[in-house]
Amino acid sequence: MLPTTHGEFRIVVFRDRRNGVEHVAMVRGDVKGHEGVPVRIHSECLTSEVFGSLRCDCKAQLDRALDFIGQNGRGVVLYLRQEGRGIGLGNKIRAYQLQQEHGLDTVEANLKLGFPDDARRYDIAGEMLRSLDVRSVDLITNNPQKIAGLVDEGIPVRRRIPSRTAHNPLNVGYLKTKRDRSGHLIELLAEENPEAKVG
Repeated sequence: MLPTTHGEFRIVVFRDRRNGVEHVAMVRGDVKGHEGVPVRIHSECLTSEVFGSLRCDCKAQLDRALDFIGQNGRGVVLYLRQEGRGIGLGNKIRAYQLQQEHGLDTVEANLKLGFPDDARRYDIAGEMLRSLDVRSVDLITNNPQKIAGLVDEGIPVRRRIPSRTAHNPLNVGYLKTKRDRSGHLIELLAEENPEAKVG
């Protein structure tokens, strides 16, 4: 058991046999055999979650999901070690440099480095949910690829719960790129209002 500011969770570590990478499930309450379990699939973001970067909304989305599940009393956050949308930390920082020096967006920077827009995989998420005996999920996400990824793995997604976080002047371009180029279901509200929510 892991006591957190979001409530008490059971932490379960999974090791991918293909590459030895360890992923984490943060489990709240009894999820075994349940339908419609609130689930967040979250990819690691060292820069925001540890160092407080304002370039993205990753930490805010993680905190919101943990809060939601903590208050709900049941749910799972799958924390996948897929830094930089699956390209790794070093390449993510190289992409940041391209964005800064050449005015590229996140998609353009990844492509210039020879990577796809999004290199993440969700088969491990499906395996983790099967191991936890979660029967179907209410997925906390703005990303349709995560829904499709779970469905492809045979995990029924009953509904989508939007992930709403505040935006700031430093990440609004990033959020627009996710919405306009990557198909994320994000609604940008009054940008001049620092308390505006996205979701």
